Amino acid sequence: MSHSHSHSHGGHDHYDGEDPHDHSHGAHNHDDDITPALQNLLYEQIDLSAVTCLNEEETGSASKILQKTWTQRMEDEPELKSDADEQLLLAVPFTGQVRLHSILIRTSTTDSAPSTLKIYANKDNLDFETASSLEPTQALSIAQSNEVQEYPVKRALFSTTRNLTLFFEDNWGQGEEDVTRITYIAFKGDFMKLSKEPISFLYEAAANPSDHKAIVGTKEGMGSQVGGAGGRQGM
Repeated sequence: MSHSHSHSHGGHDHYDGEDPHDHSHGAHNHDDDITPALQNLLYEQIDLSAVTCLNEEETGSASKILQKTWTQRMEDEPELKSDADEQLLLAVPFTGQVRLHSILIRTSTTDSAPSTLKIYANKDNLDFETASSLEPTQALSIAQSNEVQEYPVKRALFSTTRNLTLFFEDNWGQGEEDVTRITYIAFKGDFMKLSKEPISFLYEAAANPSDHKAIVGTKEGMGSQVGGAGGRQGM
């Protein structure tokens, strides 16, 4: 069953123009409620050169759908399809540290839509056997839908995420459909570049002598980072 018919509203140029306030071509009502602040979409923070996907039919197709922007979310191609059976194991490394809020996925209304998604945070080099036996950081049930669906995660479990592994364990075919198909995956959250923040913070504070004295002489907050400036119990 083709599902390309329902997206002819011409929304592809919604964010392409220079003027983000120009809404003259109409709202896309079906997903206004999850239209993200663009800076919260993390596709530019994915290390695409290091993305891997086990059992993808076409090598590199997982990386291609991860490159889709919000503007391209309703496009049916490129598409990620499984090969030998319905399972897919997608490893997504980030270029820094992420506090993940939610995962956005677009599948279809067919039995090729994934059903169970198990997510693993900061687990390197998983294979199908390991992922099947390992307790996931969180498991999600994925709906059959032509629209982009947003699945919130438990933020406390994903507050220092450097990489995600997505294990699409089965699809809606219940063993009758060998091909799992996904056309859009995106991540919403906060991105933190990996840097030595305490050092730069101290450096900036030290630029003002009075601030510097206050920090060095204060046990609360910065005492442990200053590192023995006044002994264990203060001066």
